[in-house]
Amino acid sequence: MDTLPESVSTIIPVYNDPRGISQTLGSLVKQDSSSGELLAVDNDSTDETRDAILGYTQTQRNVHLFVEDEIQGSYAARNKGIQHAEGDVLAFLDADETVDDGWLETALQAMQDQNADYLGCNVELTLPENTLVGRYNARTGFPVEQYLETEHYAPTCALLVRREVFEDVGLFDARLISGGDREFGERVYEAGYKQGYAEDATVYHPARTTFESLAKKNFRVGRGFCQKQRYYPERYGKPGIPPTPSGPSGGDDEDESDSLFTRLAFAFLSFAMLACRGMGYYYEFFFGEERDDIPAPTS
Repeated sequence: MDTLPESVSTIIPVYNDPRGISQTLGSLVKQDSSSGELLAVDNDSTDETRDAILGYTQTQRNVHLFVEDEIQGSYAARNKGIQHAEGDVLAFLDADETVDDGWLETALQAMQDQNADYLGCNVELTLPENTLVGRYNARTGFPVEQYLETEHYAPTCALLVRREVFEDVGLFDARLISGGDREFGERVYEAGYKQGYAEDATVYHPARTTFESLAKKNFRVGRGFCQKQRYYPERYGKPGIPPTPSGPSGGDDEDESDSLFTRLAFAFLSFAMLACRGMGYYYEFFFGEERDDIPAPTS
């Protein structure tokens, strides 16, 4: 195998999820010597999350705890990690994911083979509970390769970026409640950096299995798009005019093996999640305020 980058930092933001961060850190510490430092960034949790991280810092020399308690938001937490990371390559995961042994080594090798500066990984949704909502959410999952080809971004739940990219185009936009991964990826693409995809480096992400959790996600996505229009109207359009829906809201592709009941249920869920996005969009449009206390990303 060719020489891999000398140092890698993996950044995991977390808020009120001690079980999730424990699962993710437990999965990562099993990686080989290329795993580098692991930075868990607590976003001002109010439960036992910080204690769960400290349990790992006391037994694992490469696990470090940082706290972002001034700005509530996953992108602010990731930026905190970036500011403290020492790696040449920065990897990003979410605090409820697991990875295979050798995941990071495989991703880094793909990054080198493709001469990529920005790399998305394969994401597979798992079903912690076999519910109808969970099966709906898992149907399409995260089509990361499609995102990269058509929208020039990869989700921050499975992303690797070279340090110099952040130094050039700036950090994530911490003003955004959702959609900051796409906004950042488009900045990277427009700056001319090469984007790649690691099909064999798989991250396992639990599907949302309840209506409430999936609805909250879609509501947040709707708010995030309105925020992107507010801060970047030249790229996303004028606030007040939501985008035309493109693709499913969480997994409504039909399967011939589906029963009539399942198809009808999935159709209802697709409509309901689209409505949640619309409600989130107009909630942000009418009641959201510009976050002037948070600086815009700069290089």
